[in-house]
Order: sequence, then C-alpha cells, then structure tokens
Amino acid sequence: QGVLITGLGTFATVQERFHGKKEVYVVQRPVFCLDIDASCLQELMFPTVVIPGDVKIKPLDYRWLSRATSFPLHVVEDCVQETILLYCFQLKTGQHLSFDFKDIGILSCKDNILCMRFYSDCVTGLETQASWIARLHT
Repeated sequence: QGVLITGLGTFATVQERFHGKKEVYVVQRPVFCLDIDASCLQELMFPTVVIPGDVKIKPLDYRWLSRATSFPLHVVEDCVQETILLYCFQLKTGQHLSFDFKDIGILSCKDNILCMRFYSDCVTGLETQASWIARLHT
C-alpha cells in the first residue's frame, strides 16, 4: 500500500469517498507525503498530506531493486541515498529542478511550491471504476 523512501517521503495509495449527485464513489488514488530535511525546504511551501494509519508502509526494497537492475545491493543503496542528497542540496541552493519518478509522476517546484504531480496513467491504473473522479482529486 505504501513505500517509504527515507529522506524523501512516502508514496501510498489511499481510498477516499466522494459524493456525486446520486451516488457515493470510493476511489483509490496515489499520494505523496514529503519527508525532506527542513533545512532543505527553507522558503518552500508544500501541501500537507496525511496518510491514514491503516495504510501499510514498507521501506523501499533495495534487495528487489538490486535484483531488478543487476547492480550490487550496496551500489543501489548508495545511488538512492546520493540522489536524495543531491536533490535536497539543489532545493537548498535554490535550484528547483524536477525529480521524475518513472510511471508515477514528477516532484517539482513552481512558484516556491514543491508538490508531486502524478501522471494520469498512474492514477487511472489504480482506479478503473471512477478514474475521472480520482484524477480530479489528485
């Protein structure tokens, strides 16, 4: 249900209820809860996202990544941590570059607001029944 990337944040899917004119829709949608060192976010604003307590959060599976990429475990761990440190350094120094997560979305900073924008395919892949409502509320 959720993945914690230490030093960056947590990706999760949540279920939410939305009331239509005649019915109630329960949709699954992706969320991202930022967890970057506050010193990196000096003048930046970011939306507060609450992940419900019943969502199971697991740490990023470095062993799986190692097998999937054929890189040694220590290389994968170092690469992820160095990438997070570099991104935080860029934010801290005012370089507001986008951080692309393949097939998920883009963490970007515009007008001093840091937020995660999920790709439409990511949202519709989670929710087949009411994907248009999930897209509107993501």
